[in-house]
Amino acid sequence: MTIATPPVRAAHARLAGAVAAGTLLGVGALHAAWGAGSSWPMDDRTDLVDAVVGARRPDALDGGVASYVVAGTLVAAAAAVAGRPKLFEGPRRTAVATIAVALAARGVLGLTGHTSLVSPLSTGERFRRLDRRIYSPACLSLAGLTALSLTGTRRPGPRS
Repeated sequence: MTIATPPVRAAHARLAGAVAAGTLLGVGALHAAWGAGSSWPMDDRTDLVDAVVGARRPDALDGGVASYVVAGTLVAAAAAVAGRPKLFEGPRRTAVATIAVALAARGVLGLTGHTSLVSPLSTGERFRRLDRRIYSPACLSLAGLTALSLTGTRRPGPRS
């Protein structure tokens, strides 16, 4: 005997999208701050690079370029998950699905200790510990919220 579960309501999907978009935007802002030279929440850039990148070289932050690229990508992802632009609903939905898959893949790579496959500098022990405990579970949570945000939106198609 199977028990039917109620469909996910549009309100739940909107809430999931808002939480995911807000989190992506916040993490994007943090990356922008790192690109501008901040070391928060660490005491200095060496600690930041060790914890966030996985290398013991402060120059691994590439003068901020990589941080700005990540920040821009996260802000664009936040906009898509938030439902923008509305004019291009089909491509936006595809982008949001791709974002969910990318976040899930990043989470799985981190949990299995293979982040270095996509980020070769990410080999430090401190980074791997933080990756398994914080970064990867956060990516998996964001992947789930992002995917859930798609369930409450109408798919484009002919109107009856």
